[in-house]
Amino acid sequence: MRDYILRRLLLLFPLMFAVSFLTFAMFRLIPGNAAHLTCGITASPECYEQVRRDLGLSRPWYEQYGDWLGGVVQGDFGHSFFTTLPVSTELDRRLPVTAQLLTMTVLFSLLLGIPPGVLSAIRPGTALDHLARVASVLWLSVPSYWLGILAIAFILNWFSWLPPQFARGYVPFLDDPWINLQQFLLPSLVMALGFAAGIMRLIRSSLLEVMRNDYIRTAWSKGLRERTVVMRHALRNALIPVVTVIGLQVGGLIGGAVIIESVFNLNGIGKYALEAILRRDLMVVQSLVLIFAMAYVLANLVVDVAYAWLDPRIRYV
Repeated sequence: MRDYILRRLLLLFPLMFAVSFLTFAMFRLIPGNAAHLTCGITASPECYEQVRRDLGLSRPWYEQYGDWLGGVVQGDFGHSFFTTLPVSTELDRRLPVTAQLLTMTVLFSLLLGIPPGVLSAIRPGTALDHLARVASVLWLSVPSYWLGILAIAFILNWFSWLPPQFARGYVPFLDDPWINLQQFLLPSLVMALGFAAGIMRLIRSSLLEVMRNDYIRTAWSKGLRERTVVMRHALRNALIPVVTVIGLQVGGLIGGAVIIESVFNLNGIGKYALEAILRRDLMVVQSLVLIFAMAYVLANLVVDVAYAWLDPRIRYV
């Protein structure tokens, strides 16, 4: 296991290099750049060329990419073309927002997905099973951004209340836990519903399959209680596909954070990425894509390690 983890970590470097280069190259295929947005469509060609020189966009592409990559190796992600602030400074300020949002989303997804899925699997065909299946299809069908706008409009019209971040910005948990939870409860719930629905359907189908195995019949024949059979013998093996899906959904969580942070006015990395893409802020986009790719790879490494913990028969060589 140790050798396997080390190999995966070593493969991280060429993978990040490939991701950074592809991001750098593909971003230049999009029409327009930061100089166009800075000067405006009515600006003279001289203004455009001057801004290109000021931003360093007139240099050869390999010099731009080499300087940025050399800075990343030293922990310097460059400066924003528009705010002129260091990207690392913005990351330090915004990373806790996105980290808390994604953490609460995953927790809510597991809490809202696994228990209904287990109950639906051990009571198939009952009213509870039908209700859980209908609810899962409903939440999978509703876009999170629409649900977020609907939730804000509902609480504003019926309760005359808005999440605190619309008035005072992000408040760290240690500064004021109650205000912090008010800021993140609604967006994390909205974001978690779709993921929870997918987890619920997966855990139901996986647990139904596991419950038909011979070792489960043996456990029943020993006179074990239902709770012991399900929780100790069946659920652990049924969780393996769920762990796989959670690892694969890291990309979806990051993409969802881009939309949810914009809807709920959370100044996290997702909103920062959206603003940078719209402004063609190359330095910011390159850095954020690199961070997102690293998070995805590391999350899937954690998933692989979790396999061996859930099923001791799994061994990596």
